[in-house]
Amino acid sequence: MKSLLIVFFACILAGPLTSLGQSTGKIAGKVTLIDGEPFVSASVYLIEIKRGTLTDDHGNYSFNNVAEGTYTIRIQVLGAAQKDIKVTVVGGQTVTANYQLNKENIQALQEVNIATTTNKFSKKESIYIARLPLKNLENPQVYNSIPKELIQEQMAVDLASISKNVPGAGVPMIANQGRVTFRSRGFETEPNARNGVAGAAFSSIDPANLERVEAIKGPSATLFGNSVSSSYGGLYNRVTKKPYTDFGGEVNYFGGSWDFNRLTVDLNTPVNADKTALFRLNGATSFEKSFQDQGFTNSLSLAPSFSYQITDRLSLLLDVEFGQAKGTSVVRFNPFIRTPTAEMTALTRSIADLQFPYNKTFLSNDLPYQTQMVNIFAQINYKISEKWTSQTVISRARSSINGYISALRGTSDSQIAPQIISGYTTFIATDLQQNFIGDFKIANLRNRLVVGLDYYNNSNAFDRVTVNMPNVNFINTPATYRISRFKVDSIASVTPIRNLRKETNGDDTYSVYASDVINITDRLLAMLSLRVNNYKYNGVYNITTGVTAGGIGVGGVQVGPYKQTSLSQKLGLVYELSKDRISLFGNYMNGFVNNSGIIADGSAIKPEHANQMEFGVKGDVLNHMLVGTISYYDIRVENMLRTDPNDVNYSVQDGTRLSRGLEVELTANPFAGFNVIAGYAYNDSKLTKARPEEDGLRPGLSGPPHTFNLWMSYRFPEGNLKGLGVGFGGNAGSWSYHTNTVLTKITIPSYTMLDASIFYDQPKYRIGFKVDNLTSEKTWSVRLTPQAPARFIGNVALKF
Repeated sequence: MKSLLIVFFACILAGPLTSLGQSTGKIAGKVTLIDGEPFVSASVYLIEIKRGTLTDDHGNYSFNNVAEGTYTIRIQVLGAAQKDIKVTVVGGQTVTANYQLNKENIQALQEVNIATTTNKFSKKESIYIARLPLKNLENPQVYNSIPKELIQEQMAVDLASISKNVPGAGVPMIANQGRVTFRSRGFETEPNARNGVAGAAFSSIDPANLERVEAIKGPSATLFGNSVSSSYGGLYNRVTKKPYTDFGGEVNYFGGSWDFNRLTVDLNTPVNADKTALFRLNGATSFEKSFQDQGFTNSLSLAPSFSYQITDRLSLLLDVEFGQAKGTSVVRFNPFIRTPTAEMTALTRSIADLQFPYNKTFLSNDLPYQTQMVNIFAQINYKISEKWTSQTVISRARSSINGYISALRGTSDSQIAPQIISGYTTFIATDLQQNFIGDFKIANLRNRLVVGLDYYNNSNAFDRVTVNMPNVNFINTPATYRISRFKVDSIASVTPIRNLRKETNGDDTYSVYASDVINITDRLLAMLSLRVNNYKYNGVYNITTGVTAGGIGVGGVQVGPYKQTSLSQKLGLVYELSKDRISLFGNYMNGFVNNSGIIADGSAIKPEHANQMEFGVKGDVLNHMLVGTISYYDIRVENMLRTDPNDVNYSVQDGTRLSRGLEVELTANPFAGFNVIAGYAYNDSKLTKARPEEDGLRPGLSGPPHTFNLWMSYRFPEGNLKGLGVGFGGNAGSWSYHTNTVLTKITIPSYTMLDASIFYDQPKYRIGFKVDNLTSEKTWSVRLTPQAPARFIGNVALKF
């Protein structure tokens, strides 16, 4: 009887529960680009019940438990008209609402990383290069992009290793506190941009959170400002990983030579059920000893990222980059430069012949530096209309250095006087940008226009002492010789050789810029860009004296806080010989550097500036199997300062410099599984009006005239060995100058450094092994820092 009652009540309840379950349904669909590729992270909004979501990596979206009725699905993407689709939900069923964009959307190509097996090393589309929806073939500027696929395959664990793939980068220069710089077109170039805005870091930068690195070539102050792009060779832009709509991640362990240990984590998850709020965390920690007799580095990096689709038109992206490191300075050798006399003749010496020890630092491990970096980045995008988008960007970067950094200063052909800087330094940069981006027609001509306002503040503080240690013979140094903390601190207390720097300084920059790309025809495009830059130097506050001084002129003449206004142009023409396949381009671009002080007649010093003329060809042919750029450039620098020949206490501002050359970059996927990236750079630099001892000569520290880079890899695309791959490549450079004057020439030998790897990549794990500098080639950076011999690295990754 009891069993019958249970059955009876179950039957009664089942009817209403079934009806309740069938009173709701599901809406699902897929959003694709015009070529059928999935549109990732498109905003999909259910208007009547105010629910939103984002498409996943396959372009799919869904709304569950939707009550029966008629609804409007609104699909909203930047650079396209909104699309409303009417659907009717029936209980217990799934209604499908797919949508394919009816025209090409370049912003979508730039925002989204589309997975492809064709030419995986070529990721050229970027929202940052032109600040406009321009494809590579439409852009008159040259740039190289190093994607995470190549970084992963090469097991590159630092920015220096990543830069090997950039034509003309040369041997990276590591500064005393771990900061890395590169050569570009004969000029020193730094990775000061992060997601297209200021992100300077005066410390080591961990690549764990990088989606790609973009090497933007030539003077680029028009769109980026001279605070970010102060080098006439260009700038490096670090593009960070962004959250996506699925749960997933990866844990990596690396181990190798000199006690190298590295652990990284990449974790991504949706925060809410509708997947409009997303979170991603990248982190890394590394430890490595130097290959030399002393030295180490130990670092930690955390990089959380949060994105939120607030409404169908409004989105927020928030990134934080935190890093701290402790380590010892790398060797920085400044050879002895003879004082010119009438009887002297020119002397050329190679660093390889100076008998400076390759494996010795002269320092102790108890003289470390400590750095900390915090970069905060926020971006708000609002779709005003089909034709206009508002972009608001806030960036705050802070770096600090505490401890000991060093240089080895040559005092004769066989002696050095080690120089130690001890103390605390901070660098703080704030960047506020407001951009309005439009895509519209005037007189039936398509215009793609960005108009922007930019405020940049720079603030620095120094509280440190410079200690000059006694001379030591670097050729016959006693084996037990070490510069210890005890020695430095003891000498630092002796007033006569103590150089104290306690000061703060800062500046403000206000800019407005505009860049318009006009389609004169379907294949002919013109770029017209201009920046108006107002720079205000706020002076130097001396903590010891309590006095604030403005810019200090040559000869110690103090002038008040000053302002400088500069104009910077960027002009370009592109003609596509074959639509979306081959284009010819030319550009005329500008960069500038603000200078302070006065010249002998009392007039103010003007900004230094450079103009680049460049032309070349870009190609993307054979269904993306071959992508490349060939260009010739000519950069002319004017208003450089040089010593006044009539009064050595002042300078004259008539110095000039020429830098011209050829660059070639190719990425290819000739057949399934085989990928190649290759580059060549030739640079001819010359000081055309300078001090008599340098006039007409190639500047020191400008890098090798010829450099080559190559990386080839093959991965089995199918069969039992699917996922197994090998890679091989290297870098080569001709000899170059550290110092180049009429009487003293110190050269760096040519080099060829080869690398090789083997890896096995599967959906749930990856195993790899790599050797850098296979032949243990001896070479030096432009600061005469010895480079490591063969380094072995193993890697194991778990993916989920």
